[in-house]
Amino acid sequence: MTGTQDTLATTPSAPRGTVLQVCPLLPSLETALATHHRTVRLTDRSDAAGYLAEHGDEVVAAVTSARIGVPNDLMDALPRLGAIVHFGVGYETTDVRRARARGIEVSNTPDVLTDCVADLAVGGLIDVMRRLAAADRYVRRGDWIPNGFPLTTKVSGKRVGILGLGRIGRAIAQRLAGFGVELSYHSRTAVEDVPYRYAESPRALAADADVLVIAASGGAGTHHLVSADVLAALGPEGYLVNVARGSVIDEAALVSALVERRIAGAALDVFADEPRVPAPLLELDTVLLLPHIASATHETREAMGELAFRNLHRFMTEGTLITPVPPTTEEPT
Repeated sequence: MTGTQDTLATTPSAPRGTVLQVCPLLPSLETALATHHRTVRLTDRSDAAGYLAEHGDEVVAAVTSARIGVPNDLMDALPRLGAIVHFGVGYETTDVRRARARGIEVSNTPDVLTDCVADLAVGGLIDVMRRLAAADRYVRRGDWIPNGFPLTTKVSGKRVGILGLGRIGRAIAQRLAGFGVELSYHSRTAVEDVPYRYAESPRALAADADVLVIAASGGAGTHHLVSADVLAALGPEGYLVNVARGSVIDEAALVSALVERRIAGAALDVFADEPRVPAPLLELDTVLLLPHIASATHETREAMGELAFRNLHRFMTEGTLITPVPPTTEEPT
């Protein structure tokens, strides 16, 4: 992993102790952790509970993935924990308020995955509207000879609503501007420096959109933000794209809307109970199903690993983090 320091020169404020690797991580990140710091892989311990009971007070930093986080029971087993470093932009799997109440700093890896997530959102939008994956299956089945593929929906010039205009939402908007679409958005508060129309609610956003793109963060604050009412407002000609978190959508309501054709289609990279996908969706040609791969490119994952290591290394040598989670928010934007 490039950009790491070969020395462990520390400041007086730097913590001394063990780094706990909570779950399997990118191989290059694991190598950097093991090379530069005294690191214990929790998953390698046959008796994890026993290890924590005996050595939990030696751990000063934990490195984890966005999907796993640091559960409360694990946090409680680490009395000297000073930092939780997430490999990923999300951190809703860690109770950040609880961590801060204990004086534990929390970091994530923002920005480095923005481009790839935005790219995939636009790709999913084009796919589900033009039914590219469905057309591919149509050709592979040999259906092209006897029949003509059904007409699909034009992308250019459509009305696109983006739910969540943070880093990723803005990047999606910038890409879609090239398609001549009419852009609107809804976030917790209106953003002053953008030309897009602000919608007062998710329902209002969906009601005035041909496509609803979800780029909001996960967590309790956005749980089921896209409700049955929002889906009804999107309507039978509307499409949905989700590259955020499965928890943002009422998944049962979404499945019903898709099966009953009360919305036209969806491109989904995330689900409520991954890796389990609702069985009815598997039978629908109007839905693009992806295995949570928005940031899954070699370049982006290595950049995420690099930033995660830099956060951990900075904490262990200087007692600070490079990209701490903003203190005024619970969820990323």
